[in-house]
Amino acid sequence: MRVEKGKVRAPEIGRVWLNSTPLSFRQLRGRVVLVDFWDYTCVNCIRTLPYVQAWHEHYHDKGLTVIGVHTPEFTFAQYESNVERGIREFGLTYPVVIDSDREIWKAFANRYWPTKYLLDKDGYLRYGHFGEGGYGECEQVIQELLREIDPDIALPVLMDPLREEDHAGAVCYRASGELYLGNRRGRIGNEGGFKEDQIADYDFEGVPEENFFYARGRWASTAEYFEAVETGDHTLKLKYEASAVNLVMACPHAAAAEVVVLLDGKPLTRAQATRDTRFRPSAPSTADESYVVVDLARMYFLADNHEFGEHELELHCSPGVAAFAFTFTSCVDPVASALQTATIPEP
Repeated sequence: MRVEKGKVRAPEIGRVWLNSTPLSFRQLRGRVVLVDFWDYTCVNCIRTLPYVQAWHEHYHDKGLTVIGVHTPEFTFAQYESNVERGIREFGLTYPVVIDSDREIWKAFANRYWPTKYLLDKDGYLRYGHFGEGGYGECEQVIQELLREIDPDIALPVLMDPLREEDHAGAVCYRASGELYLGNRRGRIGNEGGFKEDQIADYDFEGVPEENFFYARGRWASTAEYFEAVETGDHTLKLKYEASAVNLVMACPHAAAAEVVVLLDGKPLTRAQATRDTRFRPSAPSTADESYVVVDLARMYFLADNHEFGEHELELHCSPGVAAFAFTFTSCVDPVASALQTATIPEP
């Protein structure tokens, strides 16, 4: 989205800054400014961060200032310590401003995570992009705005895509939509729905439908999350279409907890594992049990099939696990997907 030059000027807002002393758009006049709205729990934001960091590294000395605006979706993401941890995890070195009250979000009339805005040397909005993708176009606009400052500036060639699925020829399918588990926005498929704001027993039978999650066991239902409580079995189940599935989780009332992951009725293979997956021996002559340890409030990568398809996910949660939202990945590189399937052996 390009904006006509000299029409819209950015607001002056922002109090708490990380990686920087406080900045203002007024003091940044004469530089190009990239404003990136993000949340450290958002899968689409996480996938764009390597590009934002790379642009900071390539163009900061050329006249670009990158500002990450961290606007949280969930209450726990308002805490500065959690944002600081996310910044370290993703290796971000550019300035980040905390926007927990959504002041900057509202000032830009923003609606999506992630969103990128480019401001020219006079502080006017010149470009915006919502969601993932558009990396080449965004970098091209960065260079155009830098040349408005100095027509003779020496700039690097445009970056190659950082992931195989970002190359031309990659395919993005229509994945299942984000699925919340809090009763304010969640969609539970159990008969009778949520027992809102109370601890209750849940049960289900039959085949799950897409766009709903199903629960078994004793759970506490809150506006933001669904928490496994007390003893016994705590199971979540859902049917989805995607290449990979993630879940935002925390342990608000425990130091740590575990989630055993089953995909299509079986433990994950090594090929389906993610950076969060752990394995341990199970019964003799059976596959190793796949699980994740929930010890921080963040998004956990549950399973990666490397190719798009329909799957059934089953999670067995120990007491203390609070589940906030399932998110899904849909873009795949056909060649890389074929190689992944062909070359990684079963355990």
